[in-house]
Amino acid sequence: MSLFQVGRLCVKLAGRDAGRKCVVVEQLDDKLVIADGDVRRKRVNVKHLEPLGQTLEIKEKASHEDVAAAFQKLSLPVWGTKKKEAGPKPIKQRQKKEVKDEAAKEAKAKEKKVKKE
Repeated sequence: MSLFQVGRLCVKLAGRDAGRKCVVVEQLDDKLVIADGDVRRKRVNVKHLEPLGQTLEIKEKASHEDVAAAFQKLSLPVWGTKKKEAGPKPIKQRQKKEVKDEAAKEAKAKEKKVKKE
């Protein structure tokens, strides 16, 4: 039996989440596990984990909500992010060409009248 069985509480040693506590959710092989808790849920090398003496009562492949509930019982922080909601799409508006002088405007107006007739 491995030291990193499901439910083992650990501390991350390397990476962006170093120093945070996590729990082993699934054991992939001898060297890789899936960790969740106060870290992003992801595949982790066991060399990057320091096992603690504590284990949590969670099932294999437990959801993040199950892990969060177990962490809250121990009053440990849990990694949580809110989904980003897409804002309204900006409406593209055509830019109108500006005619600078009045003579050019009048010439265009006359051209339109001639085309209509």
